Amino acid sequence: MSLRFTADVNAFLAVLDFRDMKILALLFLVGATALAQAPKQPASDRPPTRNVGTMSELMVKIIYPASDALFYIESRAPKTDAEWTVVEGQALMVAESANLLMLPGRARDQKQWMADAKLMLDAGAAAVKAAKTKNVEAIAALSDRLMESCTSCHKHYRPGYGRKPPP
Repeated sequence: MSLRFTADVNAFLAVLDFRDMKILALLFLVGATALAQAPKQPASDRPPTRNVGTMSELMVKIIYPASDALFYIESRAPKTDAEWTVVEGQALMVAESANLLMLPGRARDQKQWMADAKLMLDAGAAAVKAAKTKNVEAIAALSDRLMESCTSCHKHYRPGYGRKPPP
């Protein structure tokens, strides 16, 4: 700030009395409140998403096969770079499928459903990282976290899950 500007501000403040300061403070408060209440602009002009497949199709055709590659990593350990690329892709499908589960129109609620999907996302993302380093043990260690996301979600949202059929 220049000295001239500082002197002008100080001169301006010197002529204000207490009543004027209260009015300025009130105007500032009203202005800040008005800005806080202003409607928010949309974050982006992205086109809306839409679900193409059913939940069953998503599970059976994408999530189950992709998660099986992770669950059975020890018995089906990749040996070549090409096989590791496939495992990395399967892990990526698990992680990105969790994002699909959280989209509007799929998410059943914002609490348990989202928590289960987040657990799946975290396990899938960790599996992608482990696959990039070709670490079978690290992927196998993620099995429990991934299985927890599956069983918790199925217990809450899949009718009859874990129950024996009547005799």
